[in-house]
Amino acid sequence: MATGGEKRAALLRQITEEGGFAFVASAEKAAAGDLRAAEAAREMAWEQLHSAPRTEVGAAWRDAYALACLHVAALLADDDRLAALRALDMGLIMGGGLLRAELDDAIATLVAGRGQDPGEAVHAGAGDVEERWKEGIAGDRDLADVLKLLPVKSLSCKQIERRSCISLEAFIRDYFLCESPVILSGCIDHWPASTKWKDIKYLKRIAGDRTIPVEVGKKYECTEWNQELITFSQFFERMWSSDSANLTYLAQHQLFDQIKELREDIVVPEYCFAGGGDLQSLNALFGPHGTVTPLHHDPHHNLFAQVLGRNYFRLYPASLSVDLYPHTETMLSNTSQVDLDNINEKDFPKMADLEFMDGILEEGDLLYIPPKWWHYVRSLSISFSVSFWWRTSHLRAGSS
Repeated sequence: MATGGEKRAALLRQITEEGGFAFVASAEKAAAGDLRAAEAAREMAWEQLHSAPRTEVGAAWRDAYALACLHVAALLADDDRLAALRALDMGLIMGGGLLRAELDDAIATLVAGRGQDPGEAVHAGAGDVEERWKEGIAGDRDLADVLKLLPVKSLSCKQIERRSCISLEAFIRDYFLCESPVILSGCIDHWPASTKWKDIKYLKRIAGDRTIPVEVGKKYECTEWNQELITFSQFFERMWSSDSANLTYLAQHQLFDQIKELREDIVVPEYCFAGGGDLQSLNALFGPHGTVTPLHHDPHHNLFAQVLGRNYFRLYPASLSVDLYPHTETMLSNTSQVDLDNINEKDFPKMADLEFMDGILEEGDLLYIPPKWWHYVRSLSISFSVSFWWRTSHLRAGSS
């Protein structure tokens, strides 16, 4: 197995072969302790990452960006811990996998060596913040008020079947093999996250200084939608925003690969091993009351765990795909053109009579969503969820 030094040397040779002479020169100066050279190398790699779509950027330049982030962090660690930590997080988020272990180790060293930050000291009003957090997680409870927020006909048709925690065999027999959605309750009560994540002080201590990618805007299909990189603490501050255009949401990000302490708070449910399951991704979804995920479908089996808060789900089977008016553009072909919150029946006449199933996912519930099933989601509170995507080793019609 190659050592860290050997990996870096091989990477620099590859970057040289690709014409990155200026980057290599700056990286070598950075390794000798030149902060300006480290920042220049990082900027050069950043430009390469944005010179083409992500799928077309060579792996070597993503690894080069991670290397530059390591150099910047090492040279800032003694004087500016937060800037060093941000550099390392950016290396994890945007960099390649070659130096991931080094990034993780550097973050662990920074986190372990810190004292109490000023922001962590007990201060007046802290109790108010904690109370507001608890109220935010509880969200809307009155059914009449909830219905005012939801699309027409919500909770009036077929409800998603709800079962208590069942065996893996029963799950496979009754739902997995026939690709039928189900809500399973009482299956994640043993997760440390079920109690730890209710404590905002814990989340701030573990993740407050960490940089994360967030989505800003009511829906990802809106023209005003954009992405930002902010700290978890900044994200918490936005939880209370009443501006719908500024709704900030952490969506489909592999947070648990980035912040290992949070990964230790959850457990992969055994249902994800159905069909010889091969776990594809484990994503965090975290945001305020009122966030909406437009009607769309995903390619994999999905087990959605509601750790904190409540979400409304509406589901349509894959067999209705044509009637749900998917976008014709490749990037949005898995997303419906129909805005369920304001259906234009003139433009989308088939929607009026389509049958669906829906329900409210309560704290501690799991929702199984089969591949290609369309789903719309609206948060009824502050919501922190985990999505497990897996594919099977035994392919069937409609599966991936």
